[in-house]
Amino acid sequence: MAAQAGKDMLLKISDGAPTPTFHTVAGLRVRTISLNARTLDITDSDSTGRWRELLAGAGVKSVAVSGSGVFRDAASDAQARTSFFDQSARVWRLIIPDFGQLEGAFIVAALEYAGEHDGEAVFALSLASAGAVSFTAL
Repeated sequence: MAAQAGKDMLLKISDGAPTPTFHTVAGLRVRTISLNARTLDITDSDSTGRWRELLAGAGVKSVAVSGSGVFRDAASDAQARTSFFDQSARVWRLIIPDFGQLEGAFIVAALEYAGEHDGEAVFALSLASAGAVSFTAL
């Protein structure tokens, strides 16, 4: 597999309509997607050789997303801002080239704006999965 351009990783937020339209979050320069599966330790005194044992399929799965970039005040910015203030779970689509697409409900856990007096206004956001997240291989 050839190297991939980071700019091709996309975060898209739905407009919330019954047949949703997804808008790419504008201005993002950095994106991080973390897939997590907490394990459930079931080790006891009878565990073979005192090795740790984990219960397959019993852990809690979650997805965390963070991104930062240049503030553009686009339609996607307004939707993310509204989602943060309402603390509503919106459907997001996360596209990772040559890997797959994740889609599901996420809460905007953090939303930050900053800017230097001689530089551009920037923003950062963090998303936390709020339900089942589907995966489709690309």
